[in-house]
Order: sequence, then C-alpha cells, then structure tokens
Amino acid sequence: MKFFPSQLAYLLSHRDTRHNLKSLVQYVVLLGIIIVAFTVIFHIIMLHLEEQEHSWLTGLYWTLTVMTTLGFGDITFQTDVGRLFSILVLMTGVIMLLIVLPFTFIRFFYAPWLEAQLRIRAPRTLPPKTSGHVIVCIYDEVAEAFIQHLKLSNIPSVVLQSDPTLAANLMSDGIAVLAGDMEDVQTYHNARVSQAIMVLANARDAANCNITLTVREACLDVPIVAVVEDEDAVDVIELSGANHALLMKHKLGEHLAGRVVAGHIHVHIVGGYGPLLIAEFPVQHTNLAGLTIRDTKLRERSGLNIVAFWERGRFHLAKPDSTLNEQSVAVVVGNQEQVASLDVLFRGQHINTNPVLVIGGGNVGKAAINSLRKRKIGVTVIEKDPRLAKSLRQIADQVITGDAADRSVMTRAGIETAPSVLLTANDDAINIFMAVYCRKLNNDIRIISRITRERNLEAIHRAGADFVLSYTTLTASYLMSILFKREVVVLGEGVDVFTARVTSSLAGMTLAESGIGARTGMIVIALHMNGKIEAHLNARTKLDPDAEMIMMGTNEQRNDFLRLFG
Repeated sequence: MKFFPSQLAYLLSHRDTRHNLKSLVQYVVLLGIIIVAFTVIFHIIMLHLEEQEHSWLTGLYWTLTVMTTLGFGDITFQTDVGRLFSILVLMTGVIMLLIVLPFTFIRFFYAPWLEAQLRIRAPRTLPPKTSGHVIVCIYDEVAEAFIQHLKLSNIPSVVLQSDPTLAANLMSDGIAVLAGDMEDVQTYHNARVSQAIMVLANARDAANCNITLTVREACLDVPIVAVVEDEDAVDVIELSGANHALLMKHKLGEHLAGRVVAGHIHVHIVGGYGPLLIAEFPVQHTNLAGLTIRDTKLRERSGLNIVAFWERGRFHLAKPDSTLNEQSVAVVVGNQEQVASLDVLFRGQHINTNPVLVIGGGNVGKAAINSLRKRKIGVTVIEKDPRLAKSLRQIADQVITGDAADRSVMTRAGIETAPSVLLTANDDAINIFMAVYCRKLNNDIRIISRITRERNLEAIHRAGADFVLSYTTLTASYLMSILFKREVVVLGEGVDVFTARVTSSLAGMTLAESGIGARTGMIVIALHMNGKIEAHLNARTKLDPDAEMIMMGTNEQRNDFLRLFG
C-alpha cells in the first residue's frame, strides 16, 4: 500500500500512460452505454412482445448474465425477436467482455502499472554517505566480469539503467542498479559521482564521448575509464575528459601475440607486482623438457622459481616432482636481472623459424601481426575478405585470400610447418572448429586463440588450444589494474594474481602448515612486508601477521580461500 501513491504519481505523470488511461476509460464508458442500451431494449421487448413487466434492476441483471455467458435461465424470451435479441447480447458480451476487455485492461492499465512497480523498485538515487564505489554505465559481459572482480575485492559498484524491466532483472540477479539515463548529468549526481572511485564508460565510442562530457559536468576529478572500439576515437574521448581510453581489441591482439612460440626461445613477461616480475617461457626444444621441476635446478641457475606451468591450456600448480614436457609453458617469478639471466641461458636455442600463421585479419589480428613483426617473427595471414586481405599486405609477410576451412588454403599457408597459429575470429564456434582442424593438420603446433564467452573455455581447450584469452577477461584485468594503480598481469583465461593480508588464522604458520595450496589450489608466489617483496619461498616460510600474500589462482580458488581463511 505504501507504494500505491508513488505508482499512481508515475501513471499520471507520463503522457503515454495518461493517454492509455484515457483510452481505458473511454472503453469502459462505451461498455456502460451498451449495457444500458441492452437493458432498455430488454424492457421494450418484454413489455410489448412478451407481455411481461420487470424492474430496471431485473433488466440490468438479465443483460449482465447473458453478456457474461452465465445464463441462469430464470428469465427467458418466448418470441423469435426476443431470442434473436438474446443472441445479439450474448455475442456482444463474448466480444466486449471476454475478448476485448482483458486485452484492453492489460494494455492500458496493468502493463503501465507493472512498469511503475519496476521503476519504483530500482532506486533513483544512492544514499548520501555512499562512497568508494564504481559507476558502470552499461551492463554487458565486460561489466559482468569487472563487477565479479570488484566483489572479490569488496568494492561496491552500481550499474546505470534507464529501462525499468532490465533494471528489475539485474536487481533480481543481485546487481546494484540505479535508475537513470547515462547521458543525464542528474543521474551522476544521484549516483554520488563525486564520492566514486571510478566511472566506467563502456558504451559505443560516440556515446562514451557524451558520457565523459556529462560526467565531467557533474564532477571534475573522478577517474573516468572508457573502453574504445576505434583507434581514431582514443584522442577524442581523452580530450572529452577521460583519464584512460582503452583500445582493448589492440591489447588483446598484442597479448595473444606474446604467447606465440617461434624463432628463438623467448621469456615473456606477463606482468609484475612492484619489482617482482611474472614471466613464462616454452619448454619445447630446451634442455628442460622431460625433467622434473626439482631436476631443472632453475632456481640455482637463474634465481627464478617455477611456480606453475601450462600444459595444453591447463594451469597446474608446480610441485617439485612435476614433470615438464614439450607442450609445457613454465611460469616463473623473480626480478628483472633474474629474468634476463634466463634469457641468456636460452640464447642460441631455436624452436622453429617458419612464419607464424594468423587466421583472421580484423582489429585483433592486425594488432597481433604488428606485435609479431616488432619481434621480427615472420607472419602468414589467411583472410576471407579480399578488401581486408589487400590492406594486410602492407604489414604481413604473406597474405592468402581464402577460407581457412579449406585444406588447400591451409597447406599453402604452411600449417604443417608453422610453429604457432593465432585464431582471432570474433566467433567462438569458428575458433573451436579451427582449433580442432589445426591440431589435426599439425599435432605439434602451438594454438593460441581468443574467445568471446567464458562458457566456451572448456570447449576450446578440448578442441586443442594451448592458450586462450577473452576480450572480457583482459578488459576486466586492465580495469582492476587501473583501479589499484598497479601493473596489469595477464596469465591466461580464468587465472589471476591476487593479494590478501595474512589473517589471524594463518599468522605464525609456515606455508606447509597453512594448507593454502592443498586446500584451495592457490599458489603463494611472494610475501610483501615492510616495503620489500620476498619471492624465495619454501614450505618452511613463516607467514608474518603484518605481511601481504601475493597469490596466483582462479576466482573460484580465491573464493575458497576467503571462505576457509577469512
């Protein structure tokens, strides 16, 4: 009952709903006139043809029982004229009351009333004390992944939504929503933008420009991060007031290219935490293949710790007895000098000097090609679109126009001798198909692929992909790195680097006693304490209550850690 005045106010305040209510009233008036007319005709026929006299209430009673098809049968006509009139009243009632009235009621009253309820459910302003939150302009797959990361870090967020139905659906899914237009300055005042720690503009480029200008009108110093589609829009959005304009498709191509195995053995740095670097290198064609991690003696030779390794798309915790094979990619942690020393150890060792095969020459493919060419790695591209293929000839060594599903095209591109293949299509089904096909044509090739939806991760790994990265995961990682003002770390799909304070339940224990790895699967790669980072950890390393743990694992493993250790 307490919402009824608000709902009534909404219904009367909108021109469309007022028009709907007017139409409903007009229909009800028409229905009333018909009922009164039938009641009068009933009296005329009964009095002059049937020679019966009834009260006006009886006439109204008969009209309503016939129109609603109840037909009690206590009052009937005996003449043909009377019975013909009864048929007319019956058919009119069926049409007007049983067919037209329900649809009219739903269209002109119930639907607007339900919309009013939905609008009232979504708040139009945040509490005055709201602070430290992130404002997300559009709820999409990127926003969904980003909000999940924010929840794990206990950072509140709110999504702007002008559509009441979508707002209600998001609220039922546990997403904080604010009703309002993302291009209205009052919406950002209602969202307490001056107390927010970030605004994410994740609409189209033109809309992002408008959003940025609107936010700057409401608040001059809140950080604004815009996700940009077109390279030409970066400068415009930055001039509009955005602090960061992320061209994520280009970054996705660069990160995929960084996982290519070709030419000489290369240690690829995937990120860092202060002076601590996280890097990976392929085991293929090195003297480490076939050895256990203990037998590699990599820590003694370079000072680096192998903390994990990838194997055909699967991420594994490194144990002393774990064996590295030709398909393994080792993940190591250490400082810049140690990573450089590892590169020296691999100097002169070559994997395969043949060109890398890139399938698809869109924005992601172009960025990958440019990144590979900077590393002086040969590139062959397969592109179906002749116009796009023509533009690619300026940056690639060889461009083949044709369908990659055609074996003759793949053979001309050198699939049988290529060291790696990049699948850059914006369609998960195509990439899954091509992963199976490439693995069949060359069992030793390293397959790097992008995906669009996280739910297809298992499928593309089963198809044979060695490394997979999605646009949404990469964007969420960049957003979190900007939020925490740290370097981005991109290990792969579903794996991330987290930090957590040593809780009271863990303080004073050794890593072995804590059971973090055994119980959650997470890897403690370093401890941060008193401004220093200690990466040389072992089972006997004690967890100081003032330390911060730097850990590696999946979101599910982090949830397990929080559930078990607080």
